Amino acid sequence: MMKVKVFAAIIPVLLLACTTTTDKNDENIGDAGVSPQYQAYVKELTAQVKIKPDSAGLRLKLAAALDSMGQYKEALQQMDSLLLKDSANFGLWFTQGKIAEDSGDTLLAMRSYDKAIRIYPSADALLSIANLYAEKKNPAALDFSKQVKDQRLGRDYDAHCAFIEGVYYARTGDQAKALQSFDECIANNYTYMEAYIEKGLVYFDQKQYNEALIIFKFASSVNALDADPYYWQGRCYEMMNVKDSAVLRYKQSLSLNKNDRVTKDALKRVDGM
Repeated sequence: MMKVKVFAAIIPVLLLACTTTTDKNDENIGDAGVSPQYQAYVKELTAQVKIKPDSAGLRLKLAAALDSMGQYKEALQQMDSLLLKDSANFGLWFTQGKIAEDSGDTLLAMRSYDKAIRIYPSADALLSIANLYAEKKNPAALDFSKQVKDQRLGRDYDAHCAFIEGVYYARTGDQAKALQSFDECIANNYTYMEAYIEKGLVYFDQKQYNEALIIFKFASSVNALDADPYYWQGRCYEMMNVKDSAVLRYKQSLSLNKNDRVTKDALKRVDGM
């Protein structure tokens, strides 16, 4: 059911060594979605690592670059090399977890985050593993969230915690608590788009399409440049058999995210009705 990746890009990766100045948003983007300049940058990094295989900084930069290109297997191989030499490094385990999560390897991500937490229970690592537990309907998600809340780090972190709790309750079928948690998240961070989407999906999954549509429309008023609220408005209209409105919303979504395959398929499906 979910189109958006839950908890995507809301917890910053703490990788000072991986910061690069290369801009992937180049006008000349290749078929793989990566500019020739960035490909050349990765090639140069690879060559430098071969020359200086013991440079942890270079290898970490290469892992981050490979992750950005979607070459997850190669990125994880770089992390394996780093961890063989420094298995007590919190940052390396946390980074491996993020790359594994990007690759869709949830088990490796959870193991990596667990290793990181045992070394240093940072709020970011706790939230990362809590999110995965929430998706697995594991109540440990609530325990990890509480640990972060107890640190009183401010409204942004409170919003993350409430969001994760909402995901857990939504996945376990407690709609009332899910809605309460997503409202708490939004109260702490008005622009938290993932919370709006998840809140709308609570109604959508119950076939309450009018109620869901209200949430998704409001979400697009909060951020008119986010493609997801328009996609879900399209889904609501599609389920309500309002073809013209569904087509319009899918086209709006694609205008903001031109390469989204799910939306393209939805548009073809409705246009062919």
